[in-house]
Amino acid sequence: MLAPIGEGAWVADGGIVSFFGFPYPTRSVIARLGDGALWVWSPIRLAPGLRAEVDALGPVGHLVSPNRLHHLFLAEWKAAYPEARLWGPHSTILRHPELGFGPPLRDDAPPEWGPAIEQAWFRGSLYLDEIVFLHRPSRTVMVADLIQAFNECFLHAHWHWWQRPLARRGGIMVSDPGAPRDLRLSFLRRSAARAARAKVLGWDCEQVVIAHGDWQRSGGHDLLARSLDWLGR
Repeated sequence: MLAPIGEGAWVADGGIVSFFGFPYPTRSVIARLGDGALWVWSPIRLAPGLRAEVDALGPVGHLVSPNRLHHLFLAEWKAAYPEARLWGPHSTILRHPELGFGPPLRDDAPPEWGPAIEQAWFRGSLYLDEIVFLHRPSRTVMVADLIQAFNECFLHAHWHWWQRPLARRGGIMVSDPGAPRDLRLSFLRRSAARAARAKVLGWDCEQVVIAHGDWQRSGGHDLLARSLDWLGR
């Protein structure tokens, strides 16, 4: 289930979850930090096969929720790896205070992650803030909901006929990737998000792993610039 995507990094595709009746694929990234601990972004369902592969890589040290929507399997992973630390923005912590998170994630990466992980905090939305991450050794950026890129094959296989036009008009297709239109409109104060975008566009990035849709193995910088252009200047 784990596929290597660069130096010390792996991607895993999970099952499909329902988001208000719309089928969404799930995807996770696992990175090995300098101390050997595994850093898990957006944990997917911990199937037995996946757990065996994760255990073969090393000890799980960090479980990371990029935004408050990516919380479904945190408790499952925490139960399997009780020594791992949980991380997320304040909005995620409010959903699951019982899990015992570390300090809320903001714009600067915690020192526990060393030089391997960089992050940028997109905020200013009435609905959703998100932490976007860079794994420096593999030059991989990870985006949860701020960029979605569905293909026609997935839509025809999983979305009802009346749902498909919403994806095409919503700006979340491979040909026109980005945040859903309603999420874009919720960013009423965009200066902080634009600063986060400038930070992301300054990263040395080759790949962009997207939680929902097709991810890109090359030309990542151009994809990020195009997909985040809706934030304006």
